[in-house]
Amino acid sequence: MKLVIAAAALLMVSCAGPGGGGSTRDTWGHRAGPRGFRTVVLDAGHGGRDSGARSGVTGALEKDLTMDMVQRVKRELGGSFAVRMMREDDRFVDLDERAARAAAMGDVLVSIHFNSGPSSVRGPETYYWRVDSHGLAVRMQRGMAAVSPAENGSRGMVRRRLRLTRNPEIPCVLIEVGYLSNPGEARLCSDAGYRQRMAKAVADAIRGQAAQGDAGTGMLPPPIFAPPSRPTDAKE
Repeated sequence: MKLVIAAAALLMVSCAGPGGGGSTRDTWGHRAGPRGFRTVVLDAGHGGRDSGARSGVTGALEKDLTMDMVQRVKRELGGSFAVRMMREDDRFVDLDERAARAAAMGDVLVSIHFNSGPSSVRGPETYYWRVDSHGLAVRMQRGMAAVSPAENGSRGMVRRRLRLTRNPEIPCVLIEVGYLSNPGEARLCSDAGYRQRMAKAVADAIRGQAAQGDAGTGMLPPPIFAPPSRPTDAKE
């Protein structure tokens, strides 16, 4: 009982910062989600020697699709936000470096990926860990799911401790736009028009979080005290 009360007290204190919890940084993120932020870090997953997933149907590489997506999201955000890119070309950036650099670059981090798995699975997914990332994760998943024409067996929104959801000292989410291992979804993800609609959904989620904070995204999850994610953890 004492542990529950202590955790609740910590969450209340952490949520007391300006802008609904968006300004004070810590290593846990046990506070409400950010509101009123104006600097966004976009992370194009993989890059360089790390090509990520590859579609057996279209031949598209994840690292190329993620680079295209961050450019589209940046354009969708227009001049309303200062957008910082984790990488702007086809280069390899270590996951630990990405996590360490995020807090110095901006207020929130959105890492964009494309998925791979059983050929029957399809649909977007959103990963988060920090309490202050929950609202943004909800908005991301809602927006992408509304664009996706079909979902089958995908995990939706998941609280998962990864290096890009646990380790950054700012609110952070990792999104999987779709499964390149699913023939139908791979073709969709190779379509520029579809990627543009997904990019708009991502940008709308960012704008919604900045304008409204966690309003309309449900109850905050309980805080979880866990060590930083390491390379020896389950494959990311």
